[in-house]
Formats: sequence, structure tokens, C-alpha cells
Amino acid sequence: MSDWLVEPELDLLRERRTLIDVRAPVEFAQGSLPGAINLPLMEDEERRQVGIEYKHAGQQAAIALGQQLVSGVTRSGRIEAWRRALVRDPEAIVYCYRGGLRSQIAQQWLLEAGIERPRIRGGWKAMRGALLQRIDAVAERPLLVVGGLTGCAKTALIQQLANGLDLEACARHKGSAFGRHPLAAPSQIDFEHAMGVGLLDIDGPTVVEDESRHIGAVNVPLHFWRAMETAPRIRVEMPLDWRLAQIRKDYIDDLWLVYSRQFGDWLGWALMRKQLSSALARLKKRLGGARLQRLQRLQELAFREHERGNRQAHEAWLAPLLTEYYDPMYRYQLEKHTHTFLHVGDWDSALEAARDWSQQNAS
Repeated sequence: MSDWLVEPELDLLRERRTLIDVRAPVEFAQGSLPGAINLPLMEDEERRQVGIEYKHAGQQAAIALGQQLVSGVTRSGRIEAWRRALVRDPEAIVYCYRGGLRSQIAQQWLLEAGIERPRIRGGWKAMRGALLQRIDAVAERPLLVVGGLTGCAKTALIQQLANGLDLEACARHKGSAFGRHPLAAPSQIDFEHAMGVGLLDIDGPTVVEDESRHIGAVNVPLHFWRAMETAPRIRVEMPLDWRLAQIRKDYIDDLWLVYSRQFGDWLGWALMRKQLSSALARLKKRLGGARLQRLQRLQELAFREHERGNRQAHEAWLAPLLTEYYDPMYRYQLEKHTHTFLHVGDWDSALEAARDWSQQNAS
């Protein structure tokens, strides 16, 4: 049996190597390696049956059942799927959970079909360990946190920095009640892997946006979060009209682009309206019934105007959302934590301050 192995090094991800994940679809959905494609040796039900056999009769009986379930036309189909992937990218690498039997079988079947490719030593588990170590290592280095009121374009500032890590992009969520992305949120594992990959090319100090530990459905890893809690900070301050234009871009214009591209105009519009109205309704406890009803009426009028081409009408409900909900909440957090800021200023000066800090802290 072939035993060509490559080490679980992060260069495989840095180089954007194609990875063939031969685990079952249910395992892949729980968390995969960035850029991997799922071409399983066994489907979910086959894996379940083999697992039961292993529990009751041991490894050899489980292997025998697996060979029986994945044989003949089924086996040929699995090999053909791997072959097609390798035609598209002859340098692709195979892996399973621990780099053991499943990837070894796939490797052997490919070899019998005349295709020799390596598998990752230690598989998914070893690569995940390397990514988590990367996150922990960065948490030990200088870290700068960028804060500011909602609408100050903090994410855009992070994206301007070569050493910026966009946590919201990793989470596919803008970190607020209105921040849900039209596409499905990543699993916790996939979020952590996205963080790890985002940190691959950052060798010195790192800059992140001020976030709560929970971003949508995922959590910032605890060690990294604790580093954020104690990190130095800068704060962006921009006037209300500037912030209002920015939040309209974030919550309306950019959201509509994603929905329309993903679902088309009719369904995309219906889904976007549902998301924004549901997000507002979820704030009832904080806003109170009367205030919520007022904002809902303004939001409904804005949707009607938007249909006529007037996107700016959304500012009628976004402005009180900023001044009556987001701003008081942020100021409460400021008073609660009493952080010392290295710099407080407008967006351009904050960007310059982040660059200066990065240069001063570079090793």
C-alpha cells in the first residue's frame, strides 16, 4: 500500500493547495480545512454502519463491512470523483480525520488507477492543531484594537492594513443585530480556521476591530479574546451624518448587492426585507414597544421608497437606531471598561495611528 506522506505544515494553506477531504459529508460540514473539497470515501450512512460494526465487532469486521459497502460501481464512482478533481489540479493532496485508514485507502485506490498522490500526516486533526497554534502564537504578540461608534468604518480601516485581521469577515457577520450575512454562518471550527489562515501572512503585530467575544453564531478563541481585552486601543470618531451614510452602505447597499447576486432581484429583495425587519423586531426588549413601533413604521416607509429607487430613505430609521440604540450601548461599554486610548481621532488619523503603532512594534 502506498504511504507517501506530506507534513501538516501551514504552507499547504498559505500556497492555496487543493485539498481532497475524504471524510464523510457530516464531518466536513462540522468543520473543514480552508479551500478543501469534500469527496468522501464513505457517505454518512455508510460511515454510520461501519461505526456500529466497529463498536460491536472490532476493527477488522468494520474494515470488511466498509469494503463491502464501498465496492463495485460505488467504489468506481468514488475513484472517478477523485480522478476528476486531480485532472483539474494534479497537485491536490488527500486527507482524512487523522491521516489514517480512510486517506490511506483512497491513496491506494488512486495508485491502482495509475495516480500517485500524497496524504497529510496526521490529517485534518494535525492541520487544525497547527492553525490553532498560529492563533495562540499571534495572541502572544503585540495586538492593537480599533474601537469607535457604529458607522465609523472600523472594518474598512482594518482592511486597509497589511497586518489587519477582519474578524467579521471570518465570522461572515458584522457583529451587530443587523450584521447577519445572507450566506450561511460558518461553524465554530471553520471560523477558527478562517482566523488562522487570515493570520498566516502576519508576522509581526496585528490589528483587529473591537468586538464582543460573540460574533454572530461564533466565539473568538478564549486566549485570543483575552489578549484583545488587555490590548492597547485607538478610537475612530466621525460625525453623525458621515456615520449614517456609512451604516446605510453597510446595512442596505452592500447587503442588497449580496442578496441580489445570490438570489436574484425578486427573492433577494424579499429575503433582505425579512432580515432587516426581523433584526429590528429582535431589539424590542432594548428599544421598548413604543419606540420599536415608531422605527418599524419608518422602516416600512423606507422599503416603499427604496422600491422607487430612493435608498437614502432608510436613513429615517437608521438615524434613530444609531442615536437611540447603538450609541448609548457603546458609551455604556466605554464607561464600564474605562480603556485608555493611544489615539482618538477621525478615520484618516486613526488609520495613520494604526500604521505608526504597527511600525513601532515590528520586531
